[in-house]
Amino acid sequence: MMGRPEGLKLIDENGRRIDGRKKYELRPISMEVNVLKNADGSAYVEWGKNKILAAVYGPREIHPKHLQRPDRGILRVRYNMAPFSVEDRKKPGPDRRSVEISKVIRGALEPALILEMFPRTAVDIFIEVLQADAGTRVAGIAAASLALADAGIPMRDIVSACAAGKIDGEIVLDLNKDEDNYGEADVPLAIMPMKNDITLLQMDGYLTREEFMEAVRLAIKGAKAVYQKQREALKRKYLAVAEEVAGNE
Repeated sequence: MMGRPEGLKLIDENGRRIDGRKKYELRPISMEVNVLKNADGSAYVEWGKNKILAAVYGPREIHPKHLQRPDRGILRVRYNMAPFSVEDRKKPGPDRRSVEISKVIRGALEPALILEMFPRTAVDIFIEVLQADAGTRVAGIAAASLALADAGIPMRDIVSACAAGKIDGEIVLDLNKDEDNYGEADVPLAIMPMKNDITLLQMDGYLTREEFMEAVRLAIKGAKAVYQKQREALKRKYLAVAEEVAGNE
C-alpha cells in the first residue's frame, strides 16, 4: 500500500467509493470464451478497467521427457503484463512479480483439474494482461478457469476468484487501482464454489481478526457472483454452437 495524496478520500460519509460504487459492489464484469481460434481454449475478461486474455494449450507431450510425470499431467502457467498495460511503461518480459503470480495462479487452479487422466503431458495456460487496474490475479484466475473449461479439460469445478480489502477503515469488495494503492489491506481469494473449497487466500496489509474474517466472507460472496458470470459465458458459447448445428441440419 502506498502513501496517499493529501486530502484524498476513498469512501464518503454515505458509503460511496471513489468510483461511485457501494461498499459491497463489484466493478462491471464481462466475459467471453472461444476468442482465439488457434488455442485449445481461450477467454477474454474485462473487469473494471482490467482487460485480460487467457489461452490454454494441451494436454500435450512434455519436452524434455525428464519433466514428465508417469502418474499425472502437470499444469504450467505463464502470467504476463504487456508493456503497455500500465501507465508507466513496463519492461517487456517476465519479472519477479509475474513469476510469483504465475505460481499463485497455478496453485489456485491445480486443485480443480483432474490431471491424473493425462499422465506424461502438460496443460499450458498463458495469461496476458492487456490493461491493468488492480485485481489482475483474481481476474486472471477467472479468465484462465474459463479457458480451461472452453478447452474441455476435465475439472472438478470452475475456479472463481475475487478480492476484498480495507479502505478508510471500511471493509469493501473488489478494490480498484486507487483503493489498492492507498487503502490499508487487500485479500485476494479463489474458490471452487460448488465444493466450497478455498484454493487461494492471501493478504497484503493489516487487519484485525474480525476484519480479516469479514473480508474473507465478502470475497467468497464476490467470487460466487463471478462464478455466475463464468457460467453465463460458457452457456452463451454452447447455445451458439447448438443453434449453429440446428441451422445446418
